[in-house]
Amino acid sequence: MGCGSNTPHPISFSPLFVIFALFKSQIGQMKKKTRFIPILLAVIAVIIVIVAASVYFSYIVKGYDGNDTKWIYVTGTMDDDDIASMLESELGSTGKRAATLLSLTSADAARAHGAYMIEPGMSAVTIYRKLSRGAQTPVKLTFNNLRTINQLAARIGSRLETDSAAFIAACDSILPPKGFNRAGYAAAFIPDSYEFYWTASPEKVVNTLLGYRDRYWNDERRAKASKLGLTPVQVATIASIAEEETNDRGERATVGRLYLNRYEKGMKLQADPTVKFAVGDFSLRRITGKHLATPSPYNTYLNTGLPPGPIRIADAATMTAILDSKPHPYLYMCAKEDFSGRHNFATTYAEHQRNAARYHKALNSRNIK
Repeated sequence: MGCGSNTPHPISFSPLFVIFALFKSQIGQMKKKTRFIPILLAVIAVIIVIVAASVYFSYIVKGYDGNDTKWIYVTGTMDDDDIASMLESELGSTGKRAATLLSLTSADAARAHGAYMIEPGMSAVTIYRKLSRGAQTPVKLTFNNLRTINQLAARIGSRLETDSAAFIAACDSILPPKGFNRAGYAAAFIPDSYEFYWTASPEKVVNTLLGYRDRYWNDERRAKASKLGLTPVQVATIASIAEEETNDRGERATVGRLYLNRYEKGMKLQADPTVKFAVGDFSLRRITGKHLATPSPYNTYLNTGLPPGPIRIADAATMTAILDSKPHPYLYMCAKEDFSGRHNFATTYAEHQRNAARYHKALNSRNIK
């Protein structure tokens, strides 16, 4: 019989065939992944660009949206959370972003201590840089028309971090060794505009103001004062009376000379502003016998000579006008009856009485008591 068979033989795979098949499969998958990688990279790049643009716009382009310049103050007691809260409260979203940058960079809160002027449109990055570097904005301190050292202390306390009590304490420490007694403190300072960092110590403030005064009182001006027989404090004292007597700057040299004439002759100055100072009421429009009897070393109706010190912080211009003033014979003055703020001057008491009569008549006509 035949030996052939119709039963099929099973297919057998050699190890090499299996390896080849697997390799071919992996190659196919790698080709698919390779085609996907550029797409993935493109998507990632777009996301990065969008995020970068958002960060750039939020932190660098978009700025503080206030309409006016704003000052922010970081006190020495603030911690990171306090600063962040203040920034958001004062500057809104821009301040919040600046606080985020401060937090991310672990900026030192102590270094941010100070005052900073924030302009409209200022970016979060710029604000962050200011605070992280402690790049304070100088604060302008301007004072004039102040009568007492306490008023100056209050002005300084309203502009700088130091308070009025600390300023007075610094004056008490620094000024006496410089030759100033308490009554003469007002002569240690000259009205002007100064710049300080908000965090300036009271000692720094006193020494800076005193330095300006020392530069004013150069050798030439000291020589002029000496020629008049006056010290710089006495010049400031006469200038302070002249300023209180008249708002007319053109009259102040004449008024100052008048009181210098009386001082040189040993006459009582009889300056109404010193009585107002003694009474403690500069709003007085009419000085009465009751006021003239006020016991005080500042009352020049009762005391001969100059008062113990200035009755206001005198301007440099007034002191210079008195130092450069030309001699005149006037010994008396009275406000003009037209209430212009100017004065009638007299060399004799009789002439002065006539001037005074006209002025008092004008007061009575206006029912000024």
